Amino acid sequence: MRELCHVLGDPQHHQPTVHITGTNGKGSVARLITALLGVHDLTVGTYTSPHLEVINERISRNGRAIADDDLAALLTDLAALESLLTQPPSYFELLTAAGFRWFSDEAVAAAVVEVGLLGRWDATNVADGVVAVLTNVGRDHTDGRGDWRRRIAEEKVGIVKPGSTFVLGETDPALQDIFGATAAAQVWRRDVDFGLAGDRLAVGGRLLDLRTPGGSYDEVFLSLHGAHQAQNASIALAAAEAFFGRPLAPDHVAEAFGTALSPGRFEVVQRDPLLILDGAHNVDGADAVAHTLAEGFAVTGELRLVVGVLDGRDPGALLEVLDVASAAEVVCCTPDSPRALPAAVLAGEVERHGGQARVVPDIAEALDLTLAGADADDIVLVTGSLYTVGAARTACRTRALL
Repeated sequence: MRELCHVLGDPQHHQPTVHITGTNGKGSVARLITALLGVHDLTVGTYTSPHLEVINERISRNGRAIADDDLAALLTDLAALESLLTQPPSYFELLTAAGFRWFSDEAVAAAVVEVGLLGRWDATNVADGVVAVLTNVGRDHTDGRGDWRRRIAEEKVGIVKPGSTFVLGETDPALQDIFGATAAAQVWRRDVDFGLAGDRLAVGGRLLDLRTPGGSYDEVFLSLHGAHQAQNASIALAAAEAFFGRPLAPDHVAEAFGTALSPGRFEVVQRDPLLILDGAHNVDGADAVAHTLAEGFAVTGELRLVVGVLDGRDPGALLEVLDVASAAEVVCCTPDSPRALPAAVLAGEVERHGGQARVVPDIAEALDLTLAGADADDIVLVTGSLYTVGAARTACRTRALL
């Protein structure tokens, strides 16, 4: 990756970067930071993964995805450079390099970059973030053996570079020695240096009181659902403050948070029946979904699940947290990925956990059948993977639901 970027003129160093890692919440935090920087009239490039519907989503400027022609031109240029490299780049390396090159070509004022996997050896880590963000440390991409939390934390802090500000969302006391041993110039810890002083349900989101090293922001409306998004907002606000080196104007924070969107993250698509899309792919994500449903959505009908997961996860643990045994039905799908767990295999896991499984591999068909069988007061939740949710979003769009 360093070789590829060098051939391109090291575009990853052409603008200051906010670099984000963590097991859950990276995408939402990246969007919130982008919004906070954007309301200051900055041009902000954002690199995230995976995409939901089209690959262009991974590379955006002020929330607008790169155009087809621009992406095609970038990838064509990169293909022409392959003969100059000692080994061919991977799919993710090519897209990451394309993102850095486009940000440089567009002369963005800042880049917000989400890690693909862990941190230290991730392709994005050729960038040196002036702000490094760690949302949390959870069980994902691990066999769960031994002291896996410490091993994951040690890899994630590999993005923290000398002289940076490290915005730390993980509060586990057992990991604090790892976080304190980085080369960061300063570490801002959640619930110590920044965090939530208040978090209340509101119509269409949350009403927050936030504290940062620079000040207080009271009664800020956040247009996202779930207490986990309130925590994500506190992390994003601290990161933006660290980037600017000063407190933010309250009206800027209100504008950014009040219009925030996070597609595929507890996204309410319709009501009667209530249709929710959430790309939860691990136990922590599923737990956040379950708590958000219980806290803010008093629906009198039944829960109907449309689930598709990738192989290598722990589907049984995820299904248990989603309480499949109490669901009216669980429709099992196969996401469009070479790593997808076949729907029939997932159905076996559902039945082992006391659920009523139906196998419908195609996600659009599964969504249609589930909605057709749901009553107006039911909840239809599509979850298990961002790949599953992405396909469901496309289906919703073609049916004029989005």
